[in-house]
Amino acid sequence: MKRSGKESRAALNRDEACLVEDGRVPLAARMRPRTLDEFIGQPHILGEGKLLRRAIEADRVTSVIFWGPPGTGKTTLARVIANATRSKFETINAVLAGVKDIREVVARAAERLKEHSFEDSQRTILFVDEVHRFNKAQQDALLPHVENGTITFIGATTENPYFSVIKALVSRSRVFELRSLADEELREILVAALNDEERGFGGLQHEVAAEALDHIVQLASGDARNSLNALELALVTTPPGKDGVVVVDLSVAEESIQQRALLYDKDGDIHYDMISAFIKSLRGSDPDAALYWMARMIRAGEDPLFLARRMVIFASEDVGMADPLALVVANNAADATRFVGLPECQFSLSQACIHLATAPKSNSTMAYYDAVAAVNSGADDEVPNHLKDSSRDKEGLGHGKGYKYPHAFREHWVAQQYLPNGLQGNYFYKPGDQGFEKKVADRMEWLRKEQEEGIGKGGTEPRGEKI
Repeated sequence: MKRSGKESRAALNRDEACLVEDGRVPLAARMRPRTLDEFIGQPHILGEGKLLRRAIEADRVTSVIFWGPPGTGKTTLARVIANATRSKFETINAVLAGVKDIREVVARAAERLKEHSFEDSQRTILFVDEVHRFNKAQQDALLPHVENGTITFIGATTENPYFSVIKALVSRSRVFELRSLADEELREILVAALNDEERGFGGLQHEVAAEALDHIVQLASGDARNSLNALELALVTTPPGKDGVVVVDLSVAEESIQQRALLYDKDGDIHYDMISAFIKSLRGSDPDAALYWMARMIRAGEDPLFLARRMVIFASEDVGMADPLALVVANNAADATRFVGLPECQFSLSQACIHLATAPKSNSTMAYYDAVAAVNSGADDEVPNHLKDSSRDKEGLGHGKGYKYPHAFREHWVAQQYLPNGLQGNYFYKPGDQGFEKKVADRMEWLRKEQEEGIGKGGTEPRGEKI
């Protein structure tokens, strides 16, 4: 016998209640806040007087997208809204649902609007968990119904919605970014779970050492779900003592959450944020910070060759002529990474990282882009006659005539024109005053002065017979 939608949901609620009673629902799900007052964290969007809090309390939530790392409360916020609203609340998971499911929700929403007058019509809120998993066609299927008000859309995503959700849907939604929870917020959540007799472990005799709680908080990386799972594992797997008390000390906590759950995605926001922090730390000459960000990325599974390539780029872009050896070190580290691989290549990467961070800095290689701008300017760019190849048509066209061979002159240099006529007097390269480049700067100052004075005056005195 087929159940109606209402009967199915009622049965689901009964089944969930049974699961809670026999302990099969994880602690993180049992402790999920039901109201705004129970919600811990995200004060930047849920603090007193904040827009989202006012909208939830007034039951005036418009289409929104909750974006943030795992365990920060995106789904919980949707459930809080479900508990607070007079609207019909429907939920689907983008991993499991398709266009057919969307159409069914929309059909029910349209029917509700028909059943009531405009003043008394019941709105429908559709919560789509992991909305970034919807492809473009599935997201497009939502769009017209969000546009005409048939449904109010709430999406949750760990991916940047400005890249993972179609622009039309983002433009019709308010994006709220949720942040990783602070240590004190995680600690407050864990203490609440320990004291809650209905949903947590308040009915269990336990002693959780402060250092054990601190360890779980520290390694949870701002993820409430991760911290609650670790606490539950510690409590349910530790046998009580003779006095019936379950004791969780630091060693038990260390076993329950053995490795820090590092947030990382190889092609998402966290990836780009961390590599940005790494490069900016190198540029800021902070080897400690640079090593930390590099270790974070390698520990989280980043390809070490990606880091090596970025350091090769940095060696020329940000160190450049201030320390020409930097490019050699970075390139050798990249070769060593290819040749040796993990884990030993971390020594080479570390050496390159420290060298680049502590090296004097210069971005004078950006001169290339000034030269590109000159190329695009449309100035007279014909090769001067004396610079043309003389091996083929010197006799017929006079190419190369008048060229002065620098090694035939003192200082192995002679003043003569090298830029096209239309670009004479342009100085693209602007030497810095750091490290090796300071010597280059002094030489270039002398050379350019001599160049300006010497062009058209026959150059400097020859140093002897031409080679």
